[in-house]
Amino acid sequence: MILTWLYAPGDRPAVVAKALGCGADAVIVDLEDAVPVSRKEYARAATAELLRERPPLPVHVRVNALDSPWGGADLTALCGLHGLAGLRLPKINSPEQVIAAADRTGGVGLHALLESALGVERAFEIARAHPALRGLSLGEADLRADLAVSAEPGLDWCRSRVVVAARAAGLAPPAQSVFPDIRDLEALAVSCARGRALGFFGRAAIHPRQLPVIERAYLPAAAEVAAAEEVLTAARATPGALALPDGRFVDPAVVAAAHRTLALAARMAGR
Repeated sequence: MILTWLYAPGDRPAVVAKALGCGADAVIVDLEDAVPVSRKEYARAATAELLRERPPLPVHVRVNALDSPWGGADLTALCGLHGLAGLRLPKINSPEQVIAAADRTGGVGLHALLESALGVERAFEIARAHPALRGLSLGEADLRADLAVSAEPGLDWCRSRVVVAARAAGLAPPAQSVFPDIRDLEALAVSCARGRALGFFGRAAIHPRQLPVIERAYLPAAAEVAAAEEVLTAARATPGALALPDGRFVDPAVVAAAHRTLALAARMAGR
C-alpha cells in the first residue's frame, strides 16, 4: 500500500532525517545521481550509520550502478543492516545483473530500475530473474535520453511494457518515475492521472510538496468507493459472475479490484 516514495540525497543526512518526517510512505536514500563523485564514500558511510537502527518508516537505498566503481562497495556496506527495507538497482539491462546482486545481498528485497531501451525490451526476463526481486520501475530521465524522446506520450509504450511485465511476473504494480518540475503541481497531477490510467500505483517524488498531489491522484474518489461497495454487496448476495442493474459485469477480478479500492479508502480515512 505504499503510494509515495520520497528521494533524499545520501550525502546530506539532515535532509534524509527531514524526509523521514515529511509524510511519505517510504524514503529512498540516493547514493547515485544525487551524490557527486567526491562524496560517494561519505554518502555510503552516512547511510549505513542511519540504517544500523530501524527508521520510523521503510527506507530503501538506490545504490550506484553495479558496474560503476562504487556499486559493489554499496552492496557490501548496506546488506544486513537492521533498518534497510530494500535496495534499488539502477540501470538494469539484464536478468544476470539482478541475479548477481541477489547473490551478494542475502535475501534483501531488490527493485530494478529500467533506464534504457535494452532494459525495457527485457522487462519480463528481468522481472522474473530472482525471488529477491520485489519490483520494477522506469528511470525516465535516462530512458528519455536513450530513446531521444521529448514529449510525454513518447514513453507510454515503455510504461505499459513495465506494468505488464510486473504483473506477468507476479510483482506489485510499478510506481511512476519522478516528475522533475517541483513547481508545476498541476502538471504533476495530470501526469499522475495518466500513470494511474496506465496501471501504475503511486509515485516517487523529489520534493515533499509533491506528496499530497500524488496521494490525491491515486486514492479513490467518492464515486469509486461507492461503486466498489456496490460490487461487493452484489457479490456477497450472488456468488459467481453477475451483472449489476446498470449493466456492469461482475466477476472475481472485478471483486478483487473492489477490495483494493476499499483498502485504499480505509487508508484515506485513517489519515
